[in-house]
Amino acid sequence: MTIGIVCCGPNAGLACFRALVAVEAVATGAIGGFVAFAAIECASRLHRAETQRGGSRTLFLSGEQTGVPPPERVAGSPLAGLISSGPDRPDPLSQFLAADPGVGIVSGHRLPNGPGADGTAHNLSALNAMRGGATPKAAITTHLDAHTEADVGLIAADLSGRLHAANTARVARRPDLGAARCDDAQAGAAVAVLHNALGPGPSLAFLAAETAMAVMVPAAPDASFCAAAGTPLALGPAPAVEIDAAGTARRIITTDASLLAPRANGAAIYLGASVRRDGQVLGHVTEEPNCQLADGHIAALSGQEELAIGYRTSCRGKP
Repeated sequence: MTIGIVCCGPNAGLACFRALVAVEAVATGAIGGFVAFAAIECASRLHRAETQRGGSRTLFLSGEQTGVPPPERVAGSPLAGLISSGPDRPDPLSQFLAADPGVGIVSGHRLPNGPGADGTAHNLSALNAMRGGATPKAAITTHLDAHTEADVGLIAADLSGRLHAANTARVARRPDLGAARCDDAQAGAAVAVLHNALGPGPSLAFLAAETAMAVMVPAAPDASFCAAAGTPLALGPAPAVEIDAAGTARRIITTDASLLAPRANGAAIYLGASVRRDGQVLGHVTEEPNCQLADGHIAALSGQEELAIGYRTSCRGKP
């Protein structure tokens, strides 16, 4: 029972929500019931939402409409977390997800609201440690090391974007666990997922994490260059496209010698190739046309003599 997700980065609120939607679309087991959700805005304002039945479909409302994404301010929050499982958990649902707008968020799975040795809930103990200056990793590690047989796993993140997730020794012995973490330091984005009692097992955690990352660090291009028939190719140590000040490709670097044959077909402009101007890397290619080549030159790009090719200049260095 339960899945916990915590996201740090651009549009973390929307990322957390979309990750849950993806899980609900494919998972079997204890899902689609209760959700406790929290997001912290840049102004250290805490937003909470919850539902007992329906999962993501009833978590947010717009007038009379259900099944909507979070409101804009919530969606754009840089820190968000949730916990979800089957229906009808004990009220208040906020007990399952600890949050402080001046500190951070602690989610988890199994029973993060269960009492520790001093009677304080596991998630609140970790949050209290963070209030006292502990990092999320230190807060979780110290608490779980002192409660090795507690039925809990915790995920914590603070306002600085530091993120950590771990299970107790008892939970780590379970045969039905899933866990995943994705990070993009350049974009300042990270997500951690812990779950149990859900199918299809470990792959589900990676589905959730990668869905969240795709929201926080989208692969869509934010610039483009023009490539045309006649552009020469050259061999090099890494794929690249050299463009001029007008945004026109002047030379394409490939690592594939076969593309320099009298007649060839392939990906001359390779996905992830650096886009360079005057020796400076501007970004990396996000689109890959099929190229027809003749004597080391472009003859056509996906059947066209000229094509705009997208590349990404910010966030991820490569898609």
